[in-house]
Amino acid sequence: METVAIQKLSKTYPGGKEALKQLSMSLSTGEVFGFLGPNGAGKTTTVKLLTGVLSPSGGLCEIMGVNPNIQPEKVHLLSGIVTEHAQMYDNLTGIENLMFYATAFGLKQKEGKQRGESLLKELELTEAKDRKLATYSTGMRQRLSLARALLHRPKVLFLDEPTSGLDPESAQNVNQIIHNLACKEGITVFLCTHQLRYAQEICTRYGLIDQGILLASGTIDELRARVFTSKSLRICASAVPDKLNFVKCGANEFETQIQDKKEIPDLIRKIVDAGEDIYSVNLAEPSLEDIYFALTAGRKEE
Repeated sequence: METVAIQKLSKTYPGGKEALKQLSMSLSTGEVFGFLGPNGAGKTTTVKLLTGVLSPSGGLCEIMGVNPNIQPEKVHLLSGIVTEHAQMYDNLTGIENLMFYATAFGLKQKEGKQRGESLLKELELTEAKDRKLATYSTGMRQRLSLARALLHRPKVLFLDEPTSGLDPESAQNVNQIIHNLACKEGITVFLCTHQLRYAQEICTRYGLIDQGILLASGTIDELRARVFTSKSLRICASAVPDKLNFVKCGANEFETQIQDKKEIPDLIRKIVDAGEDIYSVNLAEPSLEDIYFALTAGRKEE
């Protein structure tokens, strides 16, 4: 099911700055969508348009069929938001913060407390639940912000740098929660980040944006196929027949370009049939960083 729909969405700020230009894409139930680009690329503007904080200059967007520009309150009930700098109440404890926001989301006091304590346990904050928020570290605030966003069981979760300020163990825990939310609960996760390596580890599909323009979208394999026409295959062997067009790049190391993984078994067979020994085979797949830099380099050349 389509949970987020965006059609030719544009935003021009007073003064004439075009922050978003004709953005079109859609998200499905239960996917972790990485919206990727540097600071100022248009990520935050897009989220603000999707959540009704800003009005578009052109185009249309919907959350579960609801237009945030027309029914922002309904969209707020359908979505949860975690920003890089969580804004909550320092003079309240962790559980008091969650109970306050639970009431704002329409949950009854008992239900809000039960839900809040369950999320605090899941996010490893139970021991700190009765401490004032002013005593929380940056990472603890980030986890409490995630708990707040999940209180009302949203259909779409917007995350802005969700592991910012977290130690490796806490970051891994948050990543597992994000994975479970998508896979087990069917929540659509819209994750904004400029950390491409992190996004490649956790996201199932990507949208690459630069200067307000969507450069490409798709799975990692779809993006690789679109941007790169060949892959680098490196084989460590006693030798490789000249007719196979490998280039020697080190002691017993040989490299060639292939179009498809299906070519590998035939190449291996030909090397073995020639009486040579193969020690290792490595196919170098372009990373998300490689794809992004290739796309942005192409724009600069234009």
